[in-house]
Amino acid sequence: MQNPPPVQTPPAKSSTGLDENLAALLSYIATWVSGLIFFLIEKNSRLVRFHAMQAILLGATAAVGAIVLWILWAIVTVVLAQIADILGTLAGLVLGLVIFVFYLAVLVGWILCLIKSYQGQFYKLPVLGNLAEKFSTK
Repeated sequence: MQNPPPVQTPPAKSSTGLDENLAALLSYIATWVSGLIFFLIEKNSRLVRFHAMQAILLGATAAVGAIVLWILWAIVTVVLAQIADILGTLAGLVLGLVIFVFYLAVLVGWILCLIKSYQGQFYKLPVLGNLAEKFSTK
């Protein structure tokens, strides 16, 4: 005896008129900008508000983190280059690798958020997810 196929229920609608999962996905498209737009216009859906806030926090973290890392990279390489050229070069390479890993982590997190939001899941990024949950329920 075969099991009956699962019943497909249509996704819930958000107050934007879009399906919840589509609105949650679109909140990540332009990180903090689209997240802010969806956070301000969404009134009913917890899913959309959560993902919109997480998009805002992810975009802000990426921007601030990139600025801090680039400033650190510039200062350390210049200072160590004054001591010895090879130290400046090595520090530049190491910090360049750190910056690359940071950008890669942000990209992977962003892609995961896109996928999970479209699936209608409350996927929480480390640290940012708890903050997004806290701010989106107020």
